[in-house]
Amino acid sequence: MHRRFPPEQLAPGHGGANSWDAILDTSPFTHLTPQGPPIEPRNYRMVVSTAQDFVTTSAEADRQLHHWLGNMKRYDTSALDEGRNEIAEGVTLDHDAAAGRHGSYSRWRLRETRPGGNGTWQSTLVVRSGGRQELRRTWLQVDIEHQPAPGQRHVRANTPGIAKLLLNAFPAHDGLAEVGTVPKFIEKADVEEVIEELCDQDRRLPVIVASVPHGRDVEAWTQAVVEPVFRHLTGLAVMYVLRPDAQTAFNVSLEHHPVFGGGIRTYRPGVDPAWQPDAQRHPVMSRTTIESNINRAAAILASLPQRLALSHPLPQALDTLPVQRTRPRPIADASSLEGLRGEIRTARGLLLEAEQREESHSEEVRDFRRRLKESDDRDFEQIVENDQLYGDLQDAHRRVRFLQKQLEEAGLHALAHTAPPEPADRPATFAEILDRMSEFRHLRFTGNAKRTKDLDAQCIVNWVNVAWDALRALNNYAAASASDTAGGDFRYWCDHLPDNCESPFPSGKVKMKESETVGNNSDWRRQRTFPVPASVAREGKLFMQAHLRIGGGNTISPRLYFHDDGSGTGLVYVGYIGQHPDNTQT
Repeated sequence: MHRRFPPEQLAPGHGGANSWDAILDTSPFTHLTPQGPPIEPRNYRMVVSTAQDFVTTSAEADRQLHHWLGNMKRYDTSALDEGRNEIAEGVTLDHDAAAGRHGSYSRWRLRETRPGGNGTWQSTLVVRSGGRQELRRTWLQVDIEHQPAPGQRHVRANTPGIAKLLLNAFPAHDGLAEVGTVPKFIEKADVEEVIEELCDQDRRLPVIVASVPHGRDVEAWTQAVVEPVFRHLTGLAVMYVLRPDAQTAFNVSLEHHPVFGGGIRTYRPGVDPAWQPDAQRHPVMSRTTIESNINRAAAILASLPQRLALSHPLPQALDTLPVQRTRPRPIADASSLEGLRGEIRTARGLLLEAEQREESHSEEVRDFRRRLKESDDRDFEQIVENDQLYGDLQDAHRRVRFLQKQLEEAGLHALAHTAPPEPADRPATFAEILDRMSEFRHLRFTGNAKRTKDLDAQCIVNWVNVAWDALRALNNYAAASASDTAGGDFRYWCDHLPDNCESPFPSGKVKMKESETVGNNSDWRRQRTFPVPASVAREGKLFMQAHLRIGGGNTISPRLYFHDDGSGTGLVYVGYIGQHPDNTQT
C-alpha cells in the first residue's frame, strides 16, 4: 500500500501557514465546527502500539514531546525533570516514571490554564511496556481533556499536534493495521490484506475507507475532498482511499458492506462480511453529504471514532497504571517562611486541580447515567418489538398450517402448497418512495426531500420496505381517523387492526411521544419541528413527537415523524423521513 504525504508534512513543525502543525497548535487544541454534531464526546484519546522496545519508545516520545512543547508551543523546556515543572505562567508539566517486575511506564501530563478563565486543557502522554503476554509490544496513549471554569461549557477536543508527531516517529499499529497520519491507497493487490485487517478480532480502531467517484482523478479527489474530510481522524482511525481498480474486488469480498460512488464507510471493529444485518453497524457517508459541507462532514465523520475511543476499555497494561499524584520539588535556597508560602501556593493549585478533576468525572458519570437510562429504554422497546414480531410470526405460521390442512382435507393438496403471489410492486429506494407519495390519498409529505434521499447512499434494503409498509399503514389509519373510526391513535390502531386491513405495522415500532429530555432541549426540539400548512398551524410548522422506527443498529437509525390531523383537515402529515435526529446517543 502506498502512503501519500502532503508536502507540508515532510518536516513536522516547519510547515507553512496552512500546515497541519500550524492549524492544530495555534491554540492548545482546536475544536470542531459549530455545524458539527452535538458536543459529546468531548475528549480525545489515542491508543496505539509499536513493536519497538520500551526504552527506545520512551526516549523517542520524550524527544517528540520536547519538540512539541519547545518548537511548536514555544515553552521553555531547558530544565524539565521528574515531578512538577512550571514551564510558563499557568502551565505545568508533571512527569513520573517507574520500572519493575510488572512493567515500566513514563507519563507526562501538561496542564494549560489560559488567562480569561476559560478553564484548563489537560494533555496526558503515556508510554507503557506490554504485559507478560506482550513482550514485544509497547503502548502509547494520548489523552486530551478540557476542564471548564465554573459555569462554562466543555470545549470539544480535536487532534493535538503531539499525536501526529508520535505517529510520524513510530511504526504504530492497531492490531494488524498500520496507524498513520494520512490515508493510504488500497491497490488491487492490497484488497485481501485490508479485508484481513477489517476482520481482525484484536482491532480497536475503526477503519474508514473512502471511495472515488467514477471518472474522477484519484490523486486530485484525495487531496481536494478526502484529506479535508479525514483531517480530524489522526490517531482515531485507520484511513484508506480505495482506488477504482480495487473497488470491484473489495466490494465482492464485502458483499453486504460495500462502498462506492465517492462515499465513505466507517467499519467498526468486528466486521462479519458474511452476515447482511452486520452492515447496519458500519455507517456510510454519501458523496452528497460530503460535498454539501466538507467541514460539517469532517466533524460528523470524527464523532463515531472519537466516541469509540473513549468507550472502548483500555488495554490491561494501560488500565492498571497507578493514579498520577505528582508532588512539587522542594524550593532550593529559600528561607523556611518563603518555602512554606511556596508550598501553600502549590497546595492550593493541587486542590484546584483535584476540584476540576472531580467536576469533570462527575460530569462524565452524569453523562453515562443518562446514556445508560436511554440505552435501557431503547433495549426495552426492542424487546417489546421483538416479542410482538415473534408472536405475529408464530401466529402466522399456525394460521398457514391450519389453512393448509383444511385444503388438504378438502382434496386441494396442490393449492395448499402453492407459493403465494409476489407482493405488490414496491419501491426500491427512498427517492422512489417520494415519487410515489401521491398514491397515498390521506397522507401529505411536507419534509425535506433531500434528507430522505440521502438515506439511499447509506441504506439497508429492509429500511425501504419498512418505510413503505409504514406509509401504507399510516394511509389506512388516516382514512379511519378522518372518519372517526380509528378508535384511538396510530399505536392503538396497530394493536387493534380491523379484520379487512391489508397493511399491518408492528406497534412496537411506534412511539407517540418524545422523552422529556428531548422535549426540554431547544436544539433537539427544533430538529423535530417540521412544516405543515397554515390551516394546521398558524406558524406553518409543528413540533412532531409521534414517530416510527424505520431502522436501528447504527448511527443512521432512520425515523419517520408525522402529525395526525384527522379531526381537522382529515390528513396525516409526514414531516420527516431521514436519519435519526440528534439526542444523547447520536
